[in-house]
Amino acid sequence: MISIFKKFFQFSGRQKKNFYVSLVYAFFLSVFSAVRIPAIALVLSAVIDNNMTAKTPFLVLGILLVSIVGDGIMRNNTVMRQTIGGYTMCAEKRIEIGERLKYMPMGYFNKNNLGHITSITTNTAENLQDVATRVIQMYLQGMITTAVVTLFLFFFDVRIGLLTLCGILVFLLINYFMQKASRKISPKKIEADSKIVDAVLEYVQGIGVVKSYNLSRQAGKKVDNAIDEARDICLGMEKTFVPYQGLQTLILKLFGVVMILASILFYLSGTMSAQSALLMIICSFIIYAQLETAGVYSALLRGVDLSIDKIEEIFKSPVMDEKGTAIIPENCTIEANNVSFSYDKRKILDDVSFTILQNTTTAIIGPSGGGKSTLCSLIARFWDTDSGSISIGGRDVRDYTLDSLIKNISIVFQNVYLFNDTIANNIKFGKPDATIDEIRAAAKKACCHEFIEVLPDGYDTVIGEGGATISGGEKQRISIARAILKDAPIIILDEATANVDPENEKKLQDAIKELTRNKTIVMIAHRLKTVRNADQILVVAGGKIVQRGTHKELMKEQGLYADFIGIREQSIGWKLGRAK
Repeated sequence: MISIFKKFFQFSGRQKKNFYVSLVYAFFLSVFSAVRIPAIALVLSAVIDNNMTAKTPFLVLGILLVSIVGDGIMRNNTVMRQTIGGYTMCAEKRIEIGERLKYMPMGYFNKNNLGHITSITTNTAENLQDVATRVIQMYLQGMITTAVVTLFLFFFDVRIGLLTLCGILVFLLINYFMQKASRKISPKKIEADSKIVDAVLEYVQGIGVVKSYNLSRQAGKKVDNAIDEARDICLGMEKTFVPYQGLQTLILKLFGVVMILASILFYLSGTMSAQSALLMIICSFIIYAQLETAGVYSALLRGVDLSIDKIEEIFKSPVMDEKGTAIIPENCTIEANNVSFSYDKRKILDDVSFTILQNTTTAIIGPSGGGKSTLCSLIARFWDTDSGSISIGGRDVRDYTLDSLIKNISIVFQNVYLFNDTIANNIKFGKPDATIDEIRAAAKKACCHEFIEVLPDGYDTVIGEGGATISGGEKQRISIARAILKDAPIIILDEATANVDPENEKKLQDAIKELTRNKTIVMIAHRLKTVRNADQILVVAGGKIVQRGTHKELMKEQGLYADFIGIREQSIGWKLGRAK
């Protein structure tokens, strides 16, 4: 148990001070609460010895007033310190997680699905900010208060103090076995919470498919099963903890009765005064009250421990930026030397080499699964190569910090993601400090200013998550405006026009032309008019570059590229997919 508290305080980082100060306040809160015992003793002494004077009530009232006021002040400070510490700690951890995720390889997100990551940043973090701080507060407060009151009892009668201490030790023994039982079931509770989030996200994200195929019952079954499993585990936890909690309460109540009986026996034997006996009897009703509350909350301590471990998993995951330095490349020539890359033991690229000169356009074509998108992802260092190297400006991309590397690269994806925010902020994502005039200028170049202006709130229009409230072509142009605003010297176009309707294609081509002016261009494409003017065409198949050259050069060869063009000319419509 001590290890859990130690882990919590270490995890709290900069908020550790708030929690430590709250413990100091908690100690003084306990002292002010215990001060009521001398007040009770003073009244009993006056009544039993028949020496009540006019000053006695005022003296007792003064002591109680000090106790009540001090209790209120200390309680307020304790709760506020722990509340501020808890919420701020979790806010900082969420920000740290967000920052760290930016520097993790994309493989991390494949192995740790969206539901798992979402559960950690929502359920797990919320469990810490709400439950953990409350558990820590109530448990430590109960232990501190009981310890202080026990010390007061030792001052009045050592025998009763030892008896009280025995009750605490028996309570801790039962609590130890409850913590042991908690170790088995708490991980299941954390895992069940993660499964619910994962199932709900999957259901919501696939709601279009669910509706179109009338699969609401089948698709909802996974959500129902996850909820049922979480319910059963929660009920199981309660069934596990209730007997221990009941036994803890019973033991504390029994020791309270033993204190009463012992006080009476000591009085009858003449070894305890009537005043002390009555005081001990009264104390028997309050001594274990805080400890009983602490025992109830202690069942959740293991959950706190596991929540911290879950978040720490992310912080222990390797990042790609640990040894990088901020570099400004001398030029934007891209070189790949003997690059190989595998994903889940499946080789995607095998000994690939190429050079893309600065301010030239390179088109990459090839069949689905050939490695086109993977190649572009390695340039942007979404993954690291298994062997070989990719360099920009003569420097290995692994020498750069990810921030300094990505400053030189803008990527326009086939599937655009826009945030649930204003259009202006979505465009400004490419340059956070951009002015509205710069945003408008970028939008005009991307041919999206006109449709933005007719929206209800113009640039302040909030679009749905993923850009759900605007068309695919409009989303694509907004993403291009974002890239234009960033003004990076290297542009990667990952089949940016693949799924665009004819009505939007002309505007999108104009936007891309503006984006790629005087840039180093790498494009994955399958349309003839997109690739035929490229300075270099790389044909990728089976993880290798099987052909390279200009359109004219490749047309003279008998190979995959010529076959591709032949099919296009026959209007069969060969559409090349993307490597996963």
